[in-house]
Amino acid sequence: MKDMPQSKELVIVGEAECERLVGRKDAFDAVQAVFAAMAKGDARNFPVVREALGHAEALYGFKSGFDKAGMVLGVKSGGYWPGNMAKGLTNHQSTVFLFDPDTGQLSALVGGNYLTAVRTAASSAVSIAHLARKDAKVLGMVGAGHQSTFQLRAAVEQRDFDKVVAWNPHPDMLPKLGAVAEELGLPFEAVSREDLGAQADVIITITSAFEPLLMKDWIKPGTHIACMGTDTKGKQEVDAALVASATVFTDEVAQSITIGEAQHAIADGSVTEDRITPIGAVINGDHPGRSSDDEVTLFDGTGVGLQDLAVASVAARLAEADGSAQRVSL
Repeated sequence: MKDMPQSKELVIVGEAECERLVGRKDAFDAVQAVFAAMAKGDARNFPVVREALGHAEALYGFKSGFDKAGMVLGVKSGGYWPGNMAKGLTNHQSTVFLFDPDTGQLSALVGGNYLTAVRTAASSAVSIAHLARKDAKVLGMVGAGHQSTFQLRAAVEQRDFDKVVAWNPHPDMLPKLGAVAEELGLPFEAVSREDLGAQADVIITITSAFEPLLMKDWIKPGTHIACMGTDTKGKQEVDAALVASATVFTDEVAQSITIGEAQHAIADGSVTEDRITPIGAVINGDHPGRSSDDEVTLFDGTGVGLQDLAVASVAARLAEADGSAQRVSL
């Protein structure tokens, strides 16, 4: 009997290594590339599984896909545990499993908590880079939770902002976001939602809301809005009429219309699927993006598994390159 071939070693990259190795530019480049590949048909996400556990008020699920252009195959497993902050943990918990596309062997196990935050911020940053007005000066933040600081840091690298205005349902959380703005050299002001809409040229919503927090009439012409919190059926951050009045872009149309911000406008018939454009089409030059300074653009960032796989692949590659990756044989 012939000897069986040896299993390929599994690379393990922990949270600390991910945070040390994967910077905002790494995440931006990886996410932008995978959006472009999706729009070309070179990468696809598989159906999402997302379920309420009926325990600890947690949501748990799987996001997976295959990027043929980048040769990345894998699955992100994790979810949202709303009581984790009281335990000194982040509410979002996840792990990424990468597989060899040629053999199906498990090739890497990568911590997903930091990467989820940095890839979500990269996604909105990609939308700002391609859709916001070049002269945007005021950044509006709706939400001040864990991911908001990642969003803020990534956003300010895309435009020459001179002020940050913010609103959060729990105002006591705003000082942490304000401290990051101060660190970045930007004045910070806590404002009402109406005032935020009146001032901001770019708005990022990053909440877990199930009702509209921004209304159409509050938004001034030319605003770019990145809706980053709606990733589940029933969630909602902005008025459906606002979505209907904007030019809508997304990471993936199938998710946008079912679990993304567009789901409500789709449901009431004010938006049809053909009005939603993958942002990869803008990246690839197949869609012009913003058409005028007065146009309101909206990016529906639902969060796709390929984003997680892309940044996890970067983490694994960088960890192998600098020798910090752990290796085990299964």
